[in-house]
Amino acid sequence: MIFDIQLEGLEVFAYHGVMQHEKDYGQNFLIDCRLSVDAGSEDHIDHTVSYALVADAISEVATKNRFDLIETLASQLVKTVLDLDSRILRCTITVHKPHAPLSQSFKDVSVRFSGARGED
Repeated sequence: MIFDIQLEGLEVFAYHGVMQHEKDYGQNFLIDCRLSVDAGSEDHIDHTVSYALVADAISEVATKNRFDLIETLASQLVKTVLDLDSRILRCTITVHKPHAPLSQSFKDVSVRFSGARGED
């Protein structure tokens, strides 16, 4: 059975960005993760993918690395999540940068990247 699992708004404080003040002072990022998972029908955690483990892996990659581009962060997160468990068939990551250094008033800046098992 194929299930969609969605994690929205995982908040991490990290140091991604091109501007020097982003590298020095960091900022909050919000990360959404959508998974297509080949899971069993039994009511037991061993028959699915733990979204807690997915959240831990995303947080670790986002906080322990520094990227100039959130595009690179999103790509690395997709690769990391797909490598977690062979039952994860597809992963879509959206990285939101609500405090991007723009002079205009805006609600959000985000990047979305998807990958699937077997794709390079």
